Amino acid sequence: MDYQKLSLEKHYAWQGKLEVRSRVKVDSKEMLSLAYTPGVAAPCLEIKRDPDLSYALTRRANTVAVVSDGSAVLGLGNIGPLAGMPVMEGKCVLFKEFADIDAIPIVLNTQDSDELVKIISALSTSFGGINLEDIAAPRCFEIEARLKKIVDIPVFHDDQHGTAIVLVAALKNALKVVKKDILSAKIVINGAGSAGIAISKFLLSIGANNLTVLDRAGIICDSDAFNPSQRELAKIVNPFGVSGTLYDAIKGADVFIGVSTKDVLSFEMVRSMAQGAIVFAMANPDPEIDPALAVKAGARIVATGRSDLPNQINNVLAFPGIFRGALDVRAKDINEQMKIAAAEALAELIDEKELSEINIIPKAFDPRVVPAVAKAVAKAAKDSGVARI
Repeated sequence: MDYQKLSLEKHYAWQGKLEVRSRVKVDSKEMLSLAYTPGVAAPCLEIKRDPDLSYALTRRANTVAVVSDGSAVLGLGNIGPLAGMPVMEGKCVLFKEFADIDAIPIVLNTQDSDELVKIISALSTSFGGINLEDIAAPRCFEIEARLKKIVDIPVFHDDQHGTAIVLVAALKNALKVVKKDILSAKIVINGAGSAGIAISKFLLSIGANNLTVLDRAGIICDSDAFNPSQRELAKIVNPFGVSGTLYDAIKGADVFIGVSTKDVLSFEMVRSMAQGAIVFAMANPDPEIDPALAVKAGARIVATGRSDLPNQINNVLAFPGIFRGALDVRAKDINEQMKIAAAEALAELIDEKELSEINIIPKAFDPRVVPAVAKAVAKAAKDSGVARI
């Protein structure tokens, strides 16, 4: 099937993937007076008295803003906000279809970090959560960090944390299959953008301590060749300033994680990895190495971002359930404890008896995923003190 051609035809026919539907039937003078003026003054005054009642008296409690500046849309690059709108609409559809969350696409015609923070924070009172989407690194790190300090609702950059959560869930199970421990596994991460840096930090938080992270210029280190976010990470994962290429780094590695570009991992590189190698080649639509070639070269487990192959690392396994859980307890944040809980809940959905080289992560349409992740995230929010209810 030619997905590009068919999708374009469908988008012309759909003329947008979202619409607004009323939850109230205004079919009489009485209903008009209740839903709007004069009756609507009563809930307005209640919210003025207690702003938290906005969650009970409006749809805010179940509404998320999906916000982008169009600077890093899928694998298309900086195509701008208008061109990014089909992706944001698609994300909103996934929120609704998978977790019954109302999501609103907002594309902003600026790529100035100060302006983005100001606009998004000003909009935050309309929503129960904010999902940042397709904002280029390293600005995405700054924007998320600043927003988390000034708004009192969850702010979540899915390109970073959604990817990291699903990947860690899959990696936990993959390591069980090959009988290796994350504490000692040698892990190579190729790609030090938003996803690569978030994956690295998340792995460090759960005990991984042998990471090598690379970008186009090679192994990241505290050098002018790398941006501030990469240099900050390098101080942790490469304190001695080791340099080299992917060819150098991959030798003897237990795990390869690719969030980079197609065909950067060769047959010979996989051959040089440790026995029982795990290869997560997640570049989309074309992975860092053809999965069949990776297996032929000696990889025991291969995962990609593709839906037509086993072990798909798909963010839809994370963000709907994470926001469902956060919204259900009116969380003020999505913190590290909630992310870890989400990863553990995902991993545990695959029973150890069912684990295999081609079954390390639930499939996107597994109906258990959203309820399990939401329950774990809600509990973690309560346990960590960020839940309002």
